[in-house]
Amino acid sequence: MADWHAPQGPFDIPDVPDFIPRRLKPYLFIFFVLIIQFSGGVYLAAASDMVGTTALMQEDILMAGYASLIGLAINFAVMFRIKFRFSNRSQLIAAGIVLMAANIICAHTTSVPLLVGTCFVAGWFRMQATLTCNSTIQLWLTPVRDMAIFFCYVYIIVDSVIQLSGIATIYTAFFAQWEYMHWIMTGLLALMILLVMLLVKPVRGPMFIPLLGIDWIGAALWAGFMLSFTFICVYGNYYDWWEAAEIRGATLIGLACLGINLWRATFLHHPYISFRAMKNRNVIRATGIYLVFFTLIATEHVFEHSYAASILGFDETNLIDLNWYAFVGIIAGCAFTYFTFALRKWRYKTMTAIAFALAAGYLACFYFFIDYGVEKEMLFIPLFLRGAASVIISIVFLTSIVQSGLPFQVFPQVLTINGFTGAVMGATLGPALIGEFLRHTMARNASLLGSNIVDFNPDITYAALGQYYGMVQIQALVVSMKEIYGWLLMVALVSLLAILVSYGNVRPFAIFPKWSTIRRGIRHMVRTKERKTPAALTKVSHPIDTAGK
Repeated sequence: MADWHAPQGPFDIPDVPDFIPRRLKPYLFIFFVLIIQFSGGVYLAAASDMVGTTALMQEDILMAGYASLIGLAINFAVMFRIKFRFSNRSQLIAAGIVLMAANIICAHTTSVPLLVGTCFVAGWFRMQATLTCNSTIQLWLTPVRDMAIFFCYVYIIVDSVIQLSGIATIYTAFFAQWEYMHWIMTGLLALMILLVMLLVKPVRGPMFIPLLGIDWIGAALWAGFMLSFTFICVYGNYYDWWEAAEIRGATLIGLACLGINLWRATFLHHPYISFRAMKNRNVIRATGIYLVFFTLIATEHVFEHSYAASILGFDETNLIDLNWYAFVGIIAGCAFTYFTFALRKWRYKTMTAIAFALAAGYLACFYFFIDYGVEKEMLFIPLFLRGAASVIISIVFLTSIVQSGLPFQVFPQVLTINGFTGAVMGATLGPALIGEFLRHTMARNASLLGSNIVDFNPDITYAALGQYYGMVQIQALVVSMKEIYGWLLMVALVSLLAILVSYGNVRPFAIFPKWSTIRRGIRHMVRTKERKTPAALTKVSHPIDTAGK
């Protein structure tokens, strides 16, 4: 049977009726994916407003936001299985309903476990709906299935929406209340569901593949490990790290989940993440680069808000306007990567060096220009460089993973590892390390700067000591941030030098296999599982398989 979305003549989407013009069909799915990407469980830009109205801590809201990323990462390993089990129409409607419920729950609940669980489920369905839309228009974006081109589109959507959703959330809270953002997205999701029911037909692929042989226990254990890791990074400073029973308990749970998963991977035929995926050279290299790179730019989460709010005196609207600078950098980074890496096939080494050079430029700008009287416009260059650097490194190393030579049955497992190391660890481990470094550095600098503030000092006899201590804290914060930016700049320059002197002539040639090839591979894996299934279960699954044929 012909491929589901094979390029037979002009590109067309059989799921959409013919009364919709053929040229407009892909834009319908782009509209869907934009709504889905805007629909998070919680909106981290409104964290301060949520803290004031729900009695939640900042760490609680961050944990919920990162739980959404964990749900997204866990979904990677099974997203193609779900895609070939249900039609695009069913997946979009189910995801829309779940995301609507998640927005309603997150706007009203004050229970941290419910908030975290809701965001985890929302992340899972958001990833599945995103795959449904993007895979449908993949051949429209790149008829030759070049993944370097495809990932430029993916990241210009995903990273841009992160910046734009923050802007929309803050201005919604400024003109109304933060809960209104949840209600607006609930309405847009309802509109999406209505359009899907009217404009998307329930077209099923030519081969029905049941959800058989998926290691759901392994999925739960990997999710437990990722949640424990995130809990330690987010709450570590609040609980004083391993001095608290909560952090020790999370450490034991995380290690237990990781150990059990590694043990199960030694004998399971199809573990959720196999050793073949974990030991791949490109995966290990990407993990190391992610840890170094995202730690270097982790000052985004630790310094920038504190500096702009506490020292420059920006209000929330001026703070969120800085997202526009990063947004422009993301657009420029994606465009640069598209024309150089995707089309002209520049080497991985060259693109990595460019990304680290941009990160070094970002750190150097803050190191040399950080002061009390910096204008908002002066922050354009460092934020532009940060946005461009982060999107370049993400596109380049995700493409390298596709080009790692792994069979497609293992490839989704690698995406889960990449999602955890790039999105989750990049957003939690680096800020935790930099935040702890800042705490110790600031305490030392405040002690040195405030050494002369004593009762017997005649210069401050008639001044309020509290005012002097406030000045000392602000001065210590500026000095500490400049010091840490300097250390990170040196690490960035050393990393850049190591990249430049290393040898690497590999160029991108990551071609996504045909959907018919993917289906045959998954079908073969399921049949292998069926042969090992007891007879009683085989009798139940056989009619489904026959109906699919």
